[in-house]
Amino acid sequence: MKVEHVALALENALMRHAGVTGRVENLVRLSGGATKLTWAFDLISEKGRQALILQQTSTPEESGPARPAAGADARKTPKLSAEEDASVMISAAMNGVQTPEVICVLSPEDGLDDGYVTVRVDGETLGKRITRDASFAPARRLLAGQCGVALARIHATPTTNLGFLQTLTPAQELSLYGGVIDDMELGHPAFEYALRWVRENLPQTSRQTLTHADFRTGNLIVDPDTGLRCILDWEIARIGDPVQDFGVLCMRTWRFGGEGHVGGFGSRDDLFGAYENSGGAPVDPKHVRFWEAFANLKWAISCVRRGTARTQDGRPAGVELCAIGRRMEEPLWDFFELVESAA
Repeated sequence: MKVEHVALALENALMRHAGVTGRVENLVRLSGGATKLTWAFDLISEKGRQALILQQTSTPEESGPARPAAGADARKTPKLSAEEDASVMISAAMNGVQTPEVICVLSPEDGLDDGYVTVRVDGETLGKRITRDASFAPARRLLAGQCGVALARIHATPTTNLGFLQTLTPAQELSLYGGVIDDMELGHPAFEYALRWVRENLPQTSRQTLTHADFRTGNLIVDPDTGLRCILDWEIARIGDPVQDFGVLCMRTWRFGGEGHVGGFGSRDDLFGAYENSGGAPVDPKHVRFWEAFANLKWAISCVRRGTARTQDGRPAGVELCAIGRRMEEPLWDFFELVESAA
């Protein structure tokens, strides 16, 4: 769709859903991930100039397989619709979590596919800048503690109005990703060993709370001086073991070359301490190590899936996805290093 057509459709959608009459200016498509198209624009209305974001679902390739339809194979990861994604952000915001303010959710008659419009939050999302640029040094001193506070609030968010969320215990997560390997017919000794290790080390007990499931550098908007401003990309949120959010945040992949074990910017002590001081349950480092290892296995599997993705006519889905597929060895290496250190 041409930019001018997107702008007109946006104006109509905002009038239809938010009761706002205005003119869309400076509409620009931003670079983004493999799951969404992101547009930045200004809305000029009687309230003045407002900086907004349009997010559209773009491609079925995501962090895991697509969400199942009713009666489908249970070995599918939860991929939320735009309406569900927005509902999670609204519920989290009501519990004090820094999420984008949702202006409206799109509907089919808008002609813009599945998506929503939010307020634009200023700041940086590029991992290398956040973790290595000198101008972000003040933020790095704050971020681990701020993430601990944010995670405590996420995990305490009521889920009464979020009945659409899938519940996944650690054992169900293992069954899901083991099923993905079976479906891909991926006979690989490293994957087979990793699945066995996860199976033998599953937590005996775990809480079940709202879990972001992709809480990491790259999905955080950061100000160079004040640190955490906003948490993005809620589309694979679920009800699950909240400790997995620590595991993802501590993965080496998402440190982007930074020195801190937490997100490339901070320490585990700062993260865990802030979490507990904000009402979160005591954090067991061994439990976190399990999820960090499992998160590396899941990312390795997802790398393979993305690298082998095909369009409907059988062509490779894109250079970016193929490049991601070549990186499966990195999280597998990190998995084995974690397992060895735990032995």
